[in-house]
Amino acid sequence: RGAWFRATPLPGPVLLLNAATVPSAELLNKIRQCAQRGEVGCVRTNGRLAAALLPAGLAPPSADASAEEFASFLQDLNLREIDCQLPLVEYPHDLVRHHVAALKANLNDRLARGAYREVADGVFVQGEVELGQYLVTDSRPGPILIDAGAKIGPHCYLSGPAYIGANARVIEHSAIKDGVALGHTTKIGGEVEASIIESYTNKQHHGFLGHSYLGSWVNLGAGTCNSDLKNTYGQVNMEYYGRKVATGMQFIGTIIGDYAKSAINTGIFTGKTVGACSMVYGFVTTNVPSFVNYARLFGQVTETPADVMIATQGRMFARRNVAQRPCDMQLLRDMYELTRHERQMAGEPLSL
Repeated sequence: RGAWFRATPLPGPVLLLNAATVPSAELLNKIRQCAQRGEVGCVRTNGRLAAALLPAGLAPPSADASAEEFASFLQDLNLREIDCQLPLVEYPHDLVRHHVAALKANLNDRLARGAYREVADGVFVQGEVELGQYLVTDSRPGPILIDAGAKIGPHCYLSGPAYIGANARVIEHSAIKDGVALGHTTKIGGEVEASIIESYTNKQHHGFLGHSYLGSWVNLGAGTCNSDLKNTYGQVNMEYYGRKVATGMQFIGTIIGDYAKSAINTGIFTGKTVGACSMVYGFVTTNVPSFVNYARLFGQVTETPADVMIATQGRMFARRNVAQRPCDMQLLRDMYELTRHERQMAGEPLSL
């Protein structure tokens, strides 16, 4: 069998789940239903393997097995297909699409399982939080959940469904609306709409962010805004690996990778991606590769070495009392190598 198999069989049924499966309360319920019926088999979505429920007594691959080894193992089992729909994320913009569709149900499920208390109509908090004066909330579209340690400044507007993570800070005079999820230890200001913002990311100044995804340790400078709607009001096409992809979405903003940053008054055009560890200035009219300084308006696109980002990471971590580990530094080096193919845009014609 090879060293990549577990030494002993597992006592209970085993669920293998594709990491691209959309996380949702609906997904959990479907999986539970299959398990309760004792169905053993696999679920495919558009030809891609989404999940496999294996019977007890099997010795599945170990956690460090490769994707190819997992695929070989499942193929040898010749599992029957279970009639169940599990959506998968195929492109980055799918994160925003499914987020908007699933957030309300996900928050209701979280509310049913967590120790939340209601402090206003449809506003639920867990642990100790700080709510500023003159806070206006609207929970008619969905619940508003605020986790322990979060601070909401005065004169803010929160519209559900919305999730404010632990130790997050919402700056005074901010508007959080129409389906926003803020990760823990984020600092958020201005107007944010229908977006996901991961942990340790800062957008604490005024500016609009809509229908977007921001990774961790991102920092948006004051006045940074993105567009999430074309002037023609048509559906947005995005570009991946030089190929245009129809999103089927009228509203889609920007996808920004971990550690990326924007200068003050940066404007990001509709449906653009900004790679990890990049710095953008001025107008972002094209996709931005990872590990570059992007000032295309001034004719300057330069590479940022991995060692520069490692030093920057160390300073960022220190500000949040987070220890920089060898694995954090190695991950940046690996990311740099994996994204080499992206950094071939200098000298290309301007693409709007």
